[in-house]
Amino acid sequence: MRVLLALGGNAMTNMDGRARVEDQLAAAQTAMAAVAGLVAERVDVVITHGNGPQVGNLLVKNELAAAVVPPVPLDWCGAQTQGTLGFILMNALDTALAERGLDKRSATVVTRARVAGDDPGFTTPTKPIGRFLPAAEAQLLVEHGETWQDRGEKGWRRVVASPEPLEILDGPAVHALVEAGFVVVANGGGGIPVVHDPNGSLRGVEAVIDKDLGAVLLARTVAADVLVIATDVPRAVLRYGEPDAEPVGLVTVAEMRRLAGEGHFASGSMGPKVDAACRFVEQGGSRSVITDLQHIVTAVADPAGQSAGTVVVPNPTGG
Repeated sequence: MRVLLALGGNAMTNMDGRARVEDQLAAAQTAMAAVAGLVAERVDVVITHGNGPQVGNLLVKNELAAAVVPPVPLDWCGAQTQGTLGFILMNALDTALAERGLDKRSATVVTRARVAGDDPGFTTPTKPIGRFLPAAEAQLLVEHGETWQDRGEKGWRRVVASPEPLEILDGPAVHALVEAGFVVVANGGGGIPVVHDPNGSLRGVEAVIDKDLGAVLLARTVAADVLVIATDVPRAVLRYGEPDAEPVGLVTVAEMRRLAGEGHFASGSMGPKVDAACRFVEQGGSRSVITDLQHIVTAVADPAGQSAGTVVVPNPTGG
């Protein structure tokens, strides 16, 4: 079995969202203990991850230094965090594998995702990123070519494009490493967004790719059997926070789409994960699992979703 494990950005921080060095190291140890559990069950694993808190830290450094050095562009921020988080995850995974006596190597691929150069988001960006700033501080960054919007009392905030990924350009390298027996970390943050110029050359662009959509595309690219989306709850929940809240176990993709359409899953948290889980199955995947790190091994081993995880499966008719 081959599993694509998608770790949220909060999987690399502590419980209150802080992303200090020690917080990220501790979080990596927890996440990679789960991966080692999958490897122990003879599962091929490809890991992707969010990078929101880490890119956020780089953006703050950009803002503080803008009067001295030019800000680092977003595609560079993505590349830097892919490398840093890959390094952290590999070290933690190597330790977890050694503790289990498993002879398995890890590798990280700095991964580019091609997006459409004519995506409307590049002319009318809407995706907010980073922190709010006073108008005077935001203006300095506008002079560096960034797009900032006045958000009223909170201040100004940067907005960028959020195009859908079309192709994992470095997918063949990831696939080759998996076939060679490596546990691979790839396509962090949804991938480094690049476009093809008219002359055929590649160019990084200022954009943010949805990490869950990037996970679906990477899963297809490496021929994963199962997409596992790691979050902070054991299962997706209907009427979350209400007295009659109900966890979702085994569910067809049609039923999951219906529940999402009824507004059960918040657009800023569980909604994108549910959409990604459904997309993977709709595009030919055998099943998707949404669960927390503690239940990953159990959920992967239980396709019926009886013991752990929300398990999304194809419709009985294949539709």
